[in-house]
Amino acid sequence: MLDLSKIDVEQVVNTVTEMAILYAPKIILAIITLFIGLWVISLISKGIDFLLQKKEFNVSLRKWLCSMATVMLKACLFISVISMIGVQTTSFIAILGAAGLAIGLALQGSLSNFAGGVLILIFKPFQVGDYIVAQGEEGVVEAIDVFCTFLTTLDNRRVILPNGPLASEKIKNITHESIRRVDLSVGISYCASVDNAEQALTSMALENNSVLKDPKPFVGVTGYGDSSIDLTLRVWCKTEDYWDVYFDMNRAIKPALDAADIAIPFPQRDVHIIDKSS
Repeated sequence: MLDLSKIDVEQVVNTVTEMAILYAPKIILAIITLFIGLWVISLISKGIDFLLQKKEFNVSLRKWLCSMATVMLKACLFISVISMIGVQTTSFIAILGAAGLAIGLALQGSLSNFAGGVLILIFKPFQVGDYIVAQGEEGVVEAIDVFCTFLTTLDNRRVILPNGPLASEKIKNITHESIRRVDLSVGISYCASVDNAEQALTSMALENNSVLKDPKPFVGVTGYGDSSIDLTLRVWCKTEDYWDVYFDMNRAIKPALDAADIAIPFPQRDVHIIDKSS
């Protein structure tokens, strides 16, 4: 049992007074620093959000960058405050570093997807509404998150692509440019006039209002098949009109060639019968 008679009250009071004189200013200064630091961090976070919003950053990326900046600044503030009181921060920082390394190794795949998402949102190889081909999939980009990109295919299926592989491999953005070229192939008979066929196809293309006049349509011979002379028709159109022009051109080719009296041949072979009895 504690014997109070043996405690030197005056010594205890003196010790407490000395500690108060020694630590009270540090604690008060640390508290003031803490509140001022939190206020400054709040202003910095709002400033970062404002700048990113002016740069038209993605909402998800903007919120994440602001959150990360706030967390890092608060961690630095906390370490500064406890060091002002007199707490040794060397071991504390080492513990934080080890914990961060362990978390990074555990979330390696997720962090890879996250890093890919940040790169996609910053450099914008594609945006929401673009039609892309990537990772063996193709479709319209419906949403871009920091971890995944969401596509809707032409047959209305939803495809979720992880951003890590997506950012590091080839991406084909079909609708990035404002105009596209439509390539069509057609074969004509060897008896037909190539000049007449080229003129008929060019006139047919120019009659379509969705086909651009500049660059102008092109028709050329691309090969000689077993049964036909192969021609290629190339026309330009607005990107949003691509499929309409593609199907309209395919439908109009035969009537245009028929009107010019140019036959589209079908595969045929000459068979020679040898009479061995003679």
